[in-house]
Amino acid sequence: MNNILKSISFIFHPLIIPILGVLFYFTKSPRYIPFQIIEAKLISLFILTFILPILLYFLLKTLGRAKSIYLETTQERIFPLIVNCMVILLVINRILTANQILELYYFFIGILISTLTCLFLAILKFKVSMHMISIAGLFMFFIAISVHFSININGTLAIMCILTGAIATSRLHLKAHSNIELIIGFFVGFIPQLILLKYWL
Repeated sequence: MNNILKSISFIFHPLIIPILGVLFYFTKSPRYIPFQIIEAKLISLFILTFILPILLYFLLKTLGRAKSIYLETTQERIFPLIVNCMVILLVINRILTANQILELYYFFIGILISTLTCLFLAILKFKVSMHMISIAGLFMFFIAISVHFSININGTLAIMCILTGAIATSRLHLKAHSNIELIIGFFVGFIPQLILLKYWL
């Protein structure tokens, strides 16, 4: 059981969540988007939101500024979160602009707001759960896409409920966070996506 819970935290690391949201959108959207455009955007996003943060982590670890990929202390989080904010700004200005794919544009605006909130809390020495931020934001985005395109994804939403609970259990079991850090993390991820619905839903 210990290995399963560790695996859940590793597999559903916050780094993969933006890509999962984009993949979900492209598989569910009824709009025609040329495959070449989808491929180009996915490759760009994969490099910026996954490969670049991993390279940054190894750099920080080499310099002794990070002990693990989970960035366990608030001090370890500050610089990576600043870089992540800049990466997201690059994404919404160059890759997923408002006049191209509005839904994904606001999905990443929500991610930016959540990341800035996480950064602010880290500066205040409060370690909110980034796992919960990411999965809660993705959960709300899935709900919004279901309503927006009038598609039935009840099975997917049920799995998301289970997954959210499993991630929270994993983080508690590993003693990575307290209950309050998980709860605040959930709302930091969920609320920005909810508020932004009025701009695109």
